[in-house]
Parts: sequence; structure tokens; C-alpha cells
Amino acid sequence: MDIVFIEDLRIDTVIGIYDWERRVRQTLSFDIEMAFDNTRPAASDNIADTLNYKEVSKRLIGYVGESSFGLVETLAERCAAIVREEFGVSWVRLKLSKPGAVRGAKAVGVRIERGARPV
Repeated sequence: MDIVFIEDLRIDTVIGIYDWERRVRQTLSFDIEMAFDNTRPAASDNIADTLNYKEVSKRLIGYVGESSFGLVETLAERCAAIVREEFGVSWVRLKLSKPGAVRGAKAVGVRIERGARPV
């Protein structure tokens, strides 16, 4: 199985459990890997046959930008579900980073995998 990826997709949103976090927008970073067989699009050279990473990105930008979760864990789960359910992806690995959340660390966050891992 092939992997289609989106790296360092930055999206501003309201995220966090502290009062000050509920009043500001913070930038999150997403790295997403999605299982997809690229044999057909490679043969056809037609975007309609692909897992269109631009469409995935646009969907997540819209969803995350309008969301207001307390936990990055919740947001990561919801984003993984969108990718799997709306784009027909059997396996996704999603890393959600929250830069600057902890002093001394570049970023903190979660990495989750959902679905059947590709062979």
C-alpha cells in the first residue's frame, strides 16, 4: 500500500483547558499519513482517481478552524474519523502538535493511528 501525506499543515483554532486558552486562537500543526493505492491514478494521470490531499487539507482547515475543543486528544480523534469516513481511507496516522504549549519544548501533542495498517 502507498502512503499519501500532508506535512506541517498549520491551522489556527481555539484549543485548551485553561481560561486564557479559551480566549485566544493558537496554531496547531498536523502531519497526516493516509494509506491509498496509487496504482490507478499513476496509470490514468487523472486527479479524480487520487486521494486528493488538497481536498483533505481544505476539509480539515474548515473543521479545525471552527472547532473549540479542550483536549488535543479529542481533536485528533475527530480529524482521523473525518479522514477515514469522508475520504474512504482504511488507515491513517495523524500527529497533532501544539507548539509552545510547554516551556522548553518545541511542541507537544499526540500521534494516533486508526484503521488497518497497510502491508
